[in-house]
Amino acid sequence: MFEDYPKKRPALPAELEAVYRQHYRSNRHGDTPASGLAQKMERWLHKKVASDVDSVHQKRTLEIGAGTLNQLDYEQSSHYDIVKPFRNLYADSPFLEKIKTIYSDIEEIDSTSAYDRITSVATFEHITDLPEVIARTCLLLAPGGCLRTSIPSEGGFLWKLGWKLTTGLEFRFRYGMDYGILMRHEHVNTAAEIEEILHYFYRINHCSSFGLSKGFSFYRFYESREPNTDLARDYLSKNSNVRDE
Repeated sequence: MFEDYPKKRPALPAELEAVYRQHYRSNRHGDTPASGLAQKMERWLHKKVASDVDSVHQKRTLEIGAGTLNQLDYEQSSHYDIVKPFRNLYADSPFLEKIKTIYSDIEEIDSTSAYDRITSVATFEHITDLPEVIARTCLLLAPGGCLRTSIPSEGGFLWKLGWKLTTGLEFRFRYGMDYGILMRHEHVNTAAEIEEILHYFYRINHCSSFGLSKGFSFYRFYESREPNTDLARDYLSKNSNVRDE
């Protein structure tokens, strides 16, 4: 069922590649009016992920795709590890001292590690080898642990309309280029595909949405429990670790 993985990320035109890094960092820091508005809306994503803990807690936590470390505005743990290959996004964060261990790849984490929580905020839509990553989360959770995932409702009408009328317009005015090309480069997985993978590897998945319904929403949140570790091991044993940077 995962024959399309690992996916190939669409290449960017040269003129878009030239502004990509600058725009991405600016967008993550909310430096423009549209990205600032987006970050205000994204608070829902962070709050849902942190809704199972106090602002300071003792649960052993791993965050996948920690970005600028802004999840630590909502929760801090006595043991907080992250998986994030791009150091330039968090290098100047005041929360850096709160991180115990930084991994560039989930594959680096010792198989004997056991996390009470594995979290991810607006990251799974970007990962080209998502079934492998989710399979590995199954093997890293402590008994009774959960995977807590928040994502944009990529592939849905409301999500597309939202970015077209905000960040998309701003990008067109600023650079004279189509933001949709950048979105297709960045968001390789739809919300429906992410849900399918979660349901394959986890027996219990509860979804809530920021919108009128799951299908007509800006964002979704999934709490996944009872990982099927046999399926996870079987998948990992049969699939090579082909990744893009």
